[in-house]
Amino acid sequence: MSTVTFESSGRARFASTLPYAGTIFLSAFLLFLVQPIVAKQILPWFGGSSAVWTTALVFFQSTLLAGYAYADLTSRIGVRRQMVLHIVLLVLSLATLPILAAADWKPRGDEAPVLRILLLLALTVGLPYFLLSSTTPLLQSWYWQRFKTAVPYRLFALSNFASLLGLLGFPFLLEPWFDLVELGWGWSLAYAIFVVVCAATAWASLRNRTAPAASTQGTHASPHSGAAPAWSTQLTWLALAAMGSIMLLAVSNHVTQNIASVPFLWVLPLSIYLLSFILTFDHPRWYRRGVFIAALAVLAPLMAFLIPSLELEWVVSVFFCGLFVACMFCHGELAALKPDPRWLTRFYLMLSVGGALGAVLIAVLAPLVLPGYVEVNIALGLLTLLMSLRLRGIWRILGISVFGLTTFLAFRGAQEYSRDVRVMTRDFYGVVRTRDHSTPAPYRSMFHGGIVHGGQLLGEEFRNRPSDYFGPSSGYGRLFEALNSLQPQPRKVGIIGLGAGVLASYGRKGDTFVFYEISPRVVDVAHDEFTFLRDTPAKVSVVLGDGRLSLEREEPQKYAVLGIDAFASDSIPMHLVTREAMALYTRHLAEDGVIVFQATNRYIDINPVVKRLANEFGMQAVLVSDVPAFQTGPDYWLSATDQILVTRNQALLKSDSLRYVATPVEDRADLPTFTDAHHNLFRVLK
Repeated sequence: MSTVTFESSGRARFASTLPYAGTIFLSAFLLFLVQPIVAKQILPWFGGSSAVWTTALVFFQSTLLAGYAYADLTSRIGVRRQMVLHIVLLVLSLATLPILAAADWKPRGDEAPVLRILLLLALTVGLPYFLLSSTTPLLQSWYWQRFKTAVPYRLFALSNFASLLGLLGFPFLLEPWFDLVELGWGWSLAYAIFVVVCAATAWASLRNRTAPAASTQGTHASPHSGAAPAWSTQLTWLALAAMGSIMLLAVSNHVTQNIASVPFLWVLPLSIYLLSFILTFDHPRWYRRGVFIAALAVLAPLMAFLIPSLELEWVVSVFFCGLFVACMFCHGELAALKPDPRWLTRFYLMLSVGGALGAVLIAVLAPLVLPGYVEVNIALGLLTLLMSLRLRGIWRILGISVFGLTTFLAFRGAQEYSRDVRVMTRDFYGVVRTRDHSTPAPYRSMFHGGIVHGGQLLGEEFRNRPSDYFGPSSGYGRLFEALNSLQPQPRKVGIIGLGAGVLASYGRKGDTFVFYEISPRVVDVAHDEFTFLRDTPAKVSVVLGDGRLSLEREEPQKYAVLGIDAFASDSIPMHLVTREAMALYTRHLAEDGVIVFQATNRYIDINPVVKRLANEFGMQAVLVSDVPAFQTGPDYWLSATDQILVTRNQALLKSDSLRYVATPVEDRADLPTFTDAHHNLFRVLK
């Protein structure tokens, strides 16, 4: 009889738990699904920079902090009032739907992008995200208030599992099939369902709440469970949470900016971060302290040693393994320090404070005070210092030794990063460096991230000679040679992306060259470190701001050549290769003009994307691949490059300069035309 009663009670308890688990799962899923949806909406407005995602993470972490603080503070007004207040806010949040960013927020070029992005996100998705953020601590608290003897921390692992599904579900399951408008409305509908479910769960908790905790705790309470956690313990929670967040963003920055701006690489670090929360808060068996500390003692110095390396596969593998071990250490230590459930809202509050602090340090403070991407160098030193402080006895001596070795290697990596660098400057859009090379010919190059973005041969007789990706045998070089022969009259040229300003060297007296550049630092370096803009006989002007948004505001320019070369590092701002962008280009193009797409990329094949755009607008797309024979002397520094010419001018394509080297771009029938609302880079990864 007792066995039947026990089984019946277990089934009843399981059935009672389902609303809490289901609501937490749905909230966490929507919480991380909305991040890429909204970020992708605003990404084109701010130059497609990866810093948009980092800034968005600051907003999401800060709003998460606000949600956790709300859960902790409202727990002091009584459960009934807390639940009524939450239901009212849930209903009010429906007025903010759908989560579609208004076009009024598009920048004009002179705004502070970080502040504008934060305000945009706050007004677009702020209240729904705030309420979703508060769901996990609130419902765990209500769950404990209702059942008393149950320990709800495992629900935190469930919420992170749902977050991981939302994060990975976007690029793999949703993005390939739905455009951004459909995703925005779909998410809004799912959020409305969440509001109903969460309100129903709150109401059920209110009706079925048991007696106050003080009278029911009994033998289930630990002797010290009534005492608030010491401030030293709370600060330890904060430090561990902040360290996990710092490592997440520092490794993401290093891999995507210094190594390779491969699309979706940001998904992997965040997935690792969430996975560590899932494992450490699911069950103690997943975090073996000795194993992970030993692994961290090996991987932290190895990561510091590999900081200067640019070998993608090897470096990414080591850094992502190191990130996993670091997050398992930070979050495993947190799980081991979790308090009695009556203090769970305070625990989650300190976790969110640490997460937000880490995000602000890397995404906001680092670009202001650090000239280059050296956050990971500093982060590795802090990580090993924290590890040594968590150890005791002889093990602390070992930890201090690891801290010393890691710090030394990280400092050496920072020195290598700045070795022989003339200028290193940083803004929202990335780090710009210049470096001189003395052999075999004096040469100055500009780096944006880890990629050369133009350069100049030094010496009076060579200083206005085109180089790098823009040499005489490149697509640009052959195009201007053909135009000089067929159309010798003065022409107007527009270039999206300034770099070192190398293309100005093709200007002639009477020509007009207009460069569109989003980064003020790039403009400063092009003027101060290179002479192309001063030496060219053509009239040159620079328009500051995103090239596409600038063209949208201008009257038709009738460009003979319109170059699209605003790809920072190997990252391609997809808003520059969509149907809507192509319509804008053709509006500004002369009748027989040419659009040139820079197609040189280690990871993405944009050739078929451009081909589909050319077909839609009745134009022909040809590829000019240039692999120069490297020589000594002034012609040495010429880089292999691919450039796509799109035009209706058949006479130009049949000119002697192009007809023997320009090959038609192959079409891909399975590839849809990219649009602002629907494009997927998985389809064109090499």
